[in-house]
Amino acid sequence: MSVIQQIRDKAAWLVFGLIALSLVGFLLMDAFVGRSRFFGGSSTTIGQVNGEQLEYAKFQKQAADREDQYKAKGIPSNEMMQQTVKDEVWKQFIEESVMSGVYEQVGIEISDKELNDMLVGPNAIPEIRQSFTDPKTGIFDGQAAAATINQLRTIYKTNKKTDKNYEEAKKFFEDGIPQIIKLREREKYISLIANSGYVPKWMVEKTISDNSQIASIQFVNTPYSTIPDSAVKVTDDEIKEYVDKHRDQYKQEETRSIAYVAFNAGPTSVDSARVLDQVLKLRNEFASAPDPEAFMAHNGSEISYNDAYTPLSKMQIPHKDSIVALPKGGIFGPYLDVNNYVVAKKIDEKSMPDSVRARHILIATVDPKTGQPIMEDSLAKKKIDSIRMLIEKGARFDSLAVRFSDDPSSKEKGGDLGYFPAGMMIKEFNDFSLNGKKGEKKVVKTQFGYHYIEILDQKGFEPAYKIAYLAKKIEPSQETDQNASGLANQFAGESRNEKAFEANVLKNNLQKLLALDIQPTDNSIQGLGLNRQLVRWIYEAEPGDVSEPFNVGDKYVVAMLTEVNHAGTMSVAKARPLVEPILRNQKKADQIIKKIGNAPVSLEAVAIATGQQLQKADSIGFNSPYIPNLGQESKVVGAAFNKQWLGKPCSPAIAGNSGVFVIKLENVIAKPNFNGDIEQMRRSQQQMQQSLAQRQAVEVLKKTATIKDNRAKFL
Repeated sequence: MSVIQQIRDKAAWLVFGLIALSLVGFLLMDAFVGRSRFFGGSSTTIGQVNGEQLEYAKFQKQAADREDQYKAKGIPSNEMMQQTVKDEVWKQFIEESVMSGVYEQVGIEISDKELNDMLVGPNAIPEIRQSFTDPKTGIFDGQAAAATINQLRTIYKTNKKTDKNYEEAKKFFEDGIPQIIKLREREKYISLIANSGYVPKWMVEKTISDNSQIASIQFVNTPYSTIPDSAVKVTDDEIKEYVDKHRDQYKQEETRSIAYVAFNAGPTSVDSARVLDQVLKLRNEFASAPDPEAFMAHNGSEISYNDAYTPLSKMQIPHKDSIVALPKGGIFGPYLDVNNYVVAKKIDEKSMPDSVRARHILIATVDPKTGQPIMEDSLAKKKIDSIRMLIEKGARFDSLAVRFSDDPSSKEKGGDLGYFPAGMMIKEFNDFSLNGKKGEKKVVKTQFGYHYIEILDQKGFEPAYKIAYLAKKIEPSQETDQNASGLANQFAGESRNEKAFEANVLKNNLQKLLALDIQPTDNSIQGLGLNRQLVRWIYEAEPGDVSEPFNVGDKYVVAMLTEVNHAGTMSVAKARPLVEPILRNQKKADQIIKKIGNAPVSLEAVAIATGQQLQKADSIGFNSPYIPNLGQESKVVGAAFNKQWLGKPCSPAIAGNSGVFVIKLENVIAKPNFNGDIEQMRRSQQQMQQSLAQRQAVEVLKKTATIKDNRAKFL
């Protein structure tokens, strides 16, 4: 085969594999792409990272390329998928910018020799190794890989745009190679960070010693609930002071909130009756139709005809018992199944196994890994027919499988696939295995080539049914949609400000709903669904503005902007629900401690002063912040292991999570010694430390970056 033919057969798959590698690497390993592909001097930018601009045009191109990758994998393109793709590209932009210069600073580089080894050497990356490995021998052909890549380089370097392989060559060198380099740089960086972690033996021994301790205490708990919330006031100034002292805990992204009224445009009872009437009119025709598949296609059934048997145990349909009890040709319905009216027609029934044991000999026409042709169809058919004739004349099936089968997973077992469940194999293979009889042999063609199959055993027989389902979806009529749209437009027209909006909600007895914390790049709104146009309006509006109706799912929505939260530290109003309980409990703690006294004499005195009971807690663990029947009380656990309180009447007051505690430490003892392998425990802790470093190495750098997100203006 010529090099050019190799390019035609392998390069397109190879380039796709390398680009897919970048996607997988990004999702699983935070991979990055080359700076030159994303950053440029265009004045139209989608955002900035550390002062460097992200070009919108290149962002769009990268998003389109990645969407094409999803489509090539059979993932349908829809609004949600497109938003996911754009989010991925944005994250990749950020991480590429954050990491620029880091590799050079720490001395990480990829030499030409290392790159060559990754492309054509013993350590070739999986995508290239898979493309140039002989499926029959399992041997990687580095020379063939080198020849193909060199030919691609020649086409790319000479800029032969008229060459039909130029686009593949361009993608390989402009996308594929940079992805490989960046992934390897990332691997080295993460390895460097992870391997810097170390857990000494003494630390493990100290941990074991600490965790073996248990404490017993008596205590008095005065719950915060003993003081009514209404008796404690928290001012805005107090909340602001607390937030200012804890800014890192009260950061917020830019968000906005709305109130909205929804007008239902879903199917009415009249629409449902109309669809039911359509199905009833088709019912008798469906019953007498000789070709149910053609009838269903002609009448636009929501459920396509499936010319296959379904075992009774796997049927998940309403009225299953009534449908399977029908005679052949019998019909049942109409009945309601989710949003469809359905008439079921029983076509046939038979007893089928739930699992089969079979063996086969495969003569492949395509490489199952790459999808590339490896043998002419006619030649493969002649070869499988010859094998069939040899077996019919007495040749051993298993011996011929070892010699000729192209299925590496079964050939060494004489073609034996063992037991497999119904539906596991490709359709043609599955149909013969389930519908044939034990001992039967047959040549079966699939997308992979020709199989000579022998059914060795079948088990788990149960009834199976072939059912046709004529289904019509219940949809709103034009009149229903227009009525909902008209009501929404009337409400919007009469509610042009906040006061009118609120008044008309009350006047018309409508339900006002809230959607909170909507981010500028959101594609959907929780509780409503997908509508990017509505989100865009929210970020163009001013507080109190009322929108025109937006069609969201099966509703028309009129929204009013109620709140704007700018990026940075939370406002007092935003922080109050989070901070007020903390400050309120602090004030309650001060009151309770004042009642107890700063230096309580005994637990009994504390119990009398607070009107609370004396309680006991045994077996408090050093390594757990929880106390049985109390919950998480880390401060109390810490005091329980403070041996300075041993022999003392009681501790000072402790402001905990649920109340104020005073404890009396009775005892601290050690459980039986740890008998495990300390070295193994040390290695395990070190691995956990390294794993944490791997996950957070890049995230830490991202937190220090200055990021300006302008996506909302473009998406």
